Amino acid sequence: MESFDLSEFRVITFDQRGAGKSTPHASVEGNTTSALITDIESIRNHFDIDRWLVAGGSWGSCLALAYGQAHPERCFGFRLHGIFLAGPDDIDWWFNGMRAIFPDHWEEFAAFIPEAERHDLLSAYYRRLTCGNAQTEVAAALSLREFSAKTQTFLPDPAHVATLLDPKSALSVARLFTHYCMNGAFLAPGQLLAGIDRIRHLPCQIVNGRYDTVTPMLSAWRLHRAWPEAGFTIVTEANHQSTKGAMFEELVAAGERLRDQLHPTERALMEHGA
Repeated sequence: MESFDLSEFRVITFDQRGAGKSTPHASVEGNTTSALITDIESIRNHFDIDRWLVAGGSWGSCLALAYGQAHPERCFGFRLHGIFLAGPDDIDWWFNGMRAIFPDHWEEFAAFIPEAERHDLLSAYYRRLTCGNAQTEVAAALSLREFSAKTQTFLPDPAHVATLLDPKSALSVARLFTHYCMNGAFLAPGQLLAGIDRIRHLPCQIVNGRYDTVTPMLSAWRLHRAWPEAGFTIVTEANHQSTKGAMFEELVAAGERLRDQLHPTERALMEHGA
């Protein structure tokens, strides 16, 4: 969340269950979207925060929308980027559609799986990531994360790829990613777009890279069409990576626009986390 001005925002970040420093590490047991929403509410209550601005990118945009629609009364507004709606199209694009743009990287990704199973890469990877054999699980995680890393940047960036290949971190991200994809993020079909009326009255800034090949523009466009009151910005020279370059700069600007949209009383509460 480096893209928020810490003199204006009190920022609270957390590792979702099973990821980062959360324990048990990489566990999918009881790991559902509703459980994550309960976790977020526990964090809010722990810090005695009445309302807060909710921000998220990629999977975080999906979770932010789900949380906001479950608890709109606890939200000042939203900053969302790299929009992922967890529908069949979003998931199929990641495992199959990106082949159209990255056939070289996709072939390496698919080659990890025996040919007889390549018709369903999601299921094949999930079986290996949860098989109980540590060597197989880590190998599958590194294969999946390497493909992901190579498709995230606007230009090739070997240093970025290297940062995503820590075996422990790769295992939790890959296992949880496939777990949520296997289960449609535990959401009803079309749930996030159908639920926009619950948060339509709140300010929101939506940002997406024109050439985002991980969470493609079509999903952001669908959210924009369902929520035209929200700010919507397309960053032309950007892919999925959001920690530097044009995408990062636009996220900073989106945070400033949200700050200016808030009532002075809400702004004061936000700065102090009240």
